[in-house]
Amino acid sequence: MATTSQPAAAAPSSPDKPLIVLAGATGQLGLLIAHFLRQRGAAVRALVRSGAVAGAEATSLRLQGVEVVAADYSDPTALTEACVGASCVVSALSGLREVIVDAQTQLLDAAVAAGVPRFIPSDYSADFTRLPDGSNRNFDLRREFQRRLEQAPIQATSVLNGMFMDLLTGQAPVVLPGPKRVVYWGDADQPLDFTTMSNAAEFTAAAALDPTTPRYLRVAGEVASIRGLQAAAARATGQPFKLFRVGGLGAFAKIIKVTKALMPASNEVFPPWQGMQYLHNMFSGQAKLAEPLDNGRYPEIRWTQVHEVLAGRQ
Repeated sequence: MATTSQPAAAAPSSPDKPLIVLAGATGQLGLLIAHFLRQRGAAVRALVRSGAVAGAEATSLRLQGVEVVAADYSDPTALTEACVGASCVVSALSGLREVIVDAQTQLLDAAVAAGVPRFIPSDYSADFTRLPDGSNRNFDLRREFQRRLEQAPIQATSVLNGMFMDLLTGQAPVVLPGPKRVVYWGDADQPLDFTTMSNAAEFTAAAALDPTTPRYLRVAGEVASIRGLQAAAARATGQPFKLFRVGGLGAFAKIIKVTKALMPASNEVFPPWQGMQYLHNMFSGQAKLAEPLDNGRYPEIRWTQVHEVLAGRQ
């Protein structure tokens, strides 16, 4: 059964304070979405696995007035009860097939059974709808869930935001501050989409409270080529950066294949080859977000630029 914790200030639902059910609320993105939902006056019910109910993240959610509910995704009755009364279910779940396909399907079924009108899946990525099967393991899983979502009697909206800009400060080895290089494969003039996790969360919160959203919303805090990243790095540090072209996209694809064979790490969400697949998708232009972008849909959002993120790591 689902059990509700005893929050000191859980906000009640009302017509003026819509209830948003948020799955994956204890993750980095989920915590940010919860923050911006509360900032916009929404009542938030966070679905948290039983082992995380007493954790620091759940405590932080309660202090913000979020209702924290322990939910078992294998219990459809309890999960449906947890979704009752919501105007939108937002997923910020992260994982592999058992999460992105299986758990999200269970969440989707519960939302439909509870009569929830809207659902936002855990996409938050480059445009995976344009990519062929096999080009990115994690995107393949999202497309598989997408096919199930398209068949469900619920209004769905995916938020696509390119790459999280925050990754440029470490996890995405493109801008290298030590040797003052911007490393890339392919074309230095290919436009690339970047959005901070905070901006993506803020936009998602606004979309969750907007009953008129279309099937897809596409945003980018900044669209920058490799040369644009070079200029941003120089602006952020006050020092010149040089470009380093490793090779063409065909050679990059071969390296990805070899890396995956040598270090499969099939149970990891982001093994090295997965990040390489993501960069290949971006450098090829196949995952580029279609324009015009939807940045202006909620004009109160201020979009962070690449040079600001790079300056923040100095």
